[in-house]
Order: sequence, then C-alpha cells, then structure tokens
Amino acid sequence: MKLVVQVPCLNEEATLETVLSSIPRHIDGIDEIELLVIDDGSTDRTGEIAHELGAVVLRHPRPMGLAQSFRDGVELALSRGADIVVNTDGDNQYPQERISDLVAPIVNGEAEIVIGDRQTHKIEHFSGFKKTMQKFGSWVVNKAAGTDLPDAASGFRAYSRYSLYRLNIVTKFSYCMETIIQAGNKRLAIASVEIDTNPKTRESRLFNSMGEHMMKSGQAIMRSYIMFKPWNIFAMLAAIFAVIGLIPFVRYLFLMASGDHGNHYQSLLLGTLLMVGAFLSLALGVLSDLLRTNRTLQEQALEHAKAQRFGPAIPAVAAGRAVTEPAPIAKENA
Repeated sequence: MKLVVQVPCLNEEATLETVLSSIPRHIDGIDEIELLVIDDGSTDRTGEIAHELGAVVLRHPRPMGLAQSFRDGVELALSRGADIVVNTDGDNQYPQERISDLVAPIVNGEAEIVIGDRQTHKIEHFSGFKKTMQKFGSWVVNKAAGTDLPDAASGFRAYSRYSLYRLNIVTKFSYCMETIIQAGNKRLAIASVEIDTNPKTRESRLFNSMGEHMMKSGQAIMRSYIMFKPWNIFAMLAAIFAVIGLIPFVRYLFLMASGDHGNHYQSLLLGTLLMVGAFLSLALGVLSDLLRTNRTLQEQALEHAKAQRFGPAIPAVAAGRAVTEPAPIAKENA
C-alpha cells in the first residue's frame, strides 16, 4: 500500500523543511511513503527546499489557489500509484507525526476519509468569535452532508483512492467544505481523529478578513448543497412564495365579502406575482433535479474513466472486511 503526503505551498521556505522532516517515514500497514509538494507559484526557495529534501515537486508558474493545487496534487498522486493521499499544510499548522493515526482508519478498513479534528475550542490564537463561527460552520456542513464531524474546516485529511475517484472538486476557494458535503451525500464513510495544532506561524492567505472567509465559505456550502439537493431548496422557495402569495388573495376576498368594493386590484396583482414566483421556483426545482440526475450519471462515467486511467480502486471499508469463499459442494460418488 502506497501513501502520498501532499503539501500545497505558497512561499513556505521558512517552515517547509520542518514540515517535511517531521513526516513519518515508516507507518504500519504502509509499504511506501512518498512526499509531494505542490508549489503554487512561489517566489522564494520553496520548490528548491522541497527538491533538496527528496520530495516530488509539482510547480505552478503562477498562483492557482488552494482548490486547484489540491486537485492537481491528487491527480499526480493517483498517477504515481497512491492508495492513500494525506493532505497537510506547508505552514506547519498540523502535527505531521500524527499522520500514522490519520491513515489508520483507512488502513484498517474503517473509513474512506479521515479528518483531523483541531479541537478549535483549545486553539489559543482563535478569538471567541472565530471559535463560534468555526463551530457554526461545521454544524451547517454537517446538516448539508448528513454527517457529524466536529471540525469540517480542517485541511489535515487522509483520503482513500476510492474516495478520490468519487469526489470532484469544482470550487475555486477551498475544497474542505465541498468534499465533506459530497462525501456525505455519496455515503462515503468518514472518521475524525483529534489532534493538537502547532503554534501559529503566519496569517491565513485564503482570506483577508473573517467576513470574507464567512462569505466565501457560505457560497461554497450553498453551491454544494444545491448540487446534491436542489429540489429541497426550490421546493421550499415555492412553498414560501405560495403561502405569502395567498395572503393578498385572502385579503381581497375578505374585503369583497365585507362590502368594500373599492379599488383593491393591487392585492390581486401582488398575489399573482408571488404565485408566478412559486411556479417558477417549482419549475426550477424540477429542472435542477433533472440536471442533478444527469450530473450523477456523468460522475459515474468520470469515476470509471479514473479507474481506467489510474487503476481499479476497492473501497477501503469493503477491503477491510473478512471475505470468505463459499464452501465447495461435495460431489456424490457415481
């Protein structure tokens, strides 16, 4: 079994050596460990340091973003025969020595994806507001994915080959939320391992403020949720428009019945517009659900194409179970 530890980097020369040197070289159940650094257009010695320390280096000529770096790293890792891919950061936020614990549930056939729970309530440099928002964000993702994960935003993760065949990243911001929502809706087994993070070395480069982070994360969550459950969204909108749209009609009928025959056509106009909104929402829900079905078929074809390109992948959970052959049927003597 081959493990590839990928490290997306952008100008991480100050911490990259510490990260790579602390990655375990021997893990029970793993036959080969390979280091992969995705140099996302760094202008310092990040790529040189990675090469000197024996890592495979994939370099972007200009910054492409974390999601693209993750996608490119996964594709290269699979092409190099990875059975498990671990993603960690180049700023030494995560404890690399815990990679053995991170991959254990996959090696043992207990999960397809394992997420390092940073226990954000214990992180000293997180403000009270940020801790609250991290908890709320995880709750929203869990509701959308049907999971129960304490730290949905953690980037310290292990993926089985099978899970990577089934996941397709489309966001440009961060893949963390999207992969959980996809994995949850595709019924992939996900486990969580508690970790303690290392001291902070720099500010995040994904966003300039907490407000920007919340907005971009919210957009990624909503987009992913609509991809998998469009009917829920549009049916709810249709119901809201319909209920509100009934109010002007009821008002008009009440006024007519009470003998007030004044000019109340504005109620009819407002009610009609709201009912049209309900109908359009319903139509969009049907169309979106049909598109979801079509996307599911396309994803199945893409999964098959990945298997042809990189080799077959047996679900880690299925592979971890004992498989017994049927007893041979005794032949009667003629």
